Amino acid sequence: MLPEFSASGVGQRGRSPDPRAGVFSDDFPYESKYTTIKGHKIHYIDAGEGDTFLFLHGNPTSMYLWRNVMRYIAPHGRIVALDNIGFGKSEQPEGLSYTYQMHYEYVEAFIKQQKLKKVILIIHDWGSVLGLQYAMENSRNVKGVVFMEAIIPPAFPMEKIEDFGPVAGLFSQFRQEASGKEMLIEQNMFIEGILLNGAVTRQLSDEEKAVYHAPFKDKAKRFPIYVWPNELPIGGTPERNVNLVNKIGKWLERSRTPKLLQYVSPGAIISPEDANWMAENYRNIETQFVGYGAHYIQEDNPEVIGRGIVDWYRRSVR
Repeated sequence: MLPEFSASGVGQRGRSPDPRAGVFSDDFPYESKYTTIKGHKIHYIDAGEGDTFLFLHGNPTSMYLWRNVMRYIAPHGRIVALDNIGFGKSEQPEGLSYTYQMHYEYVEAFIKQQKLKKVILIIHDWGSVLGLQYAMENSRNVKGVVFMEAIIPPAFPMEKIEDFGPVAGLFSQFRQEASGKEMLIEQNMFIEGILLNGAVTRQLSDEEKAVYHAPFKDKAKRFPIYVWPNELPIGGTPERNVNLVNKIGKWLERSRTPKLLQYVSPGAIISPEDANWMAENYRNIETQFVGYGAHYIQEDNPEVIGRGIVDWYRRSVR
């Protein structure tokens, strides 16, 4: 007699647990450390031995975004991550510009201060630009690069805001001073309306939400969130970032550094079609489809991402 199957494909008699049980955790089992960069306190972690895997995040997250990916990589090397200045548990000084170039100065100084050698960069969102600029300018110190939902060609630079698709109107308002400050500082919309409601397909726990809320409970601390959308290279501005992202694209086309693109469907920045384009145009790159998702794909598919990185590392880097 054949078993009866539920929608999950598991027999109802002697039902098995969800195979993803245990994949999602709110726990962050790494010791917090602090250092001073350019006069400000930066929060970081450094655990394990072997090749150094350096995790870089974007807006409005922190290293916490990587927690459920790190568990699969930790047995294979040294895990290092930092919270960008103004984010996570790093200092949130007022009066800084929080432009991309300012953030890059802190990341570059951190790598130098900590004497990180032959790193494997694992990068997302604005962390992708931070990591790829470093790889481009310090290729001898980078063994490989893993990127996802990255701000690179062909997605960026964007010719016009309408190319942003369904979120074009929203980001257009973010990039106008009055509406941008109202939405991102007063209403905290990047946290409430994007990260926690829209760009993750599963329901985050209250404990997970609390970690993402914590750095930005005070409106005075939300200015860095407001700056990032204005740094996106759209419609020719800001020109410094248009030029930088185009330069990174050219580097990706010629660099022999091993690369792994992990992408989802439909994706918020990188679509499956973009992934195909990258596979054909970027040198020494592998692409891996990791499931359904939008932008914060580490919260939806951490096991596939983590195991995929380890498999690529074994084949192409180690």
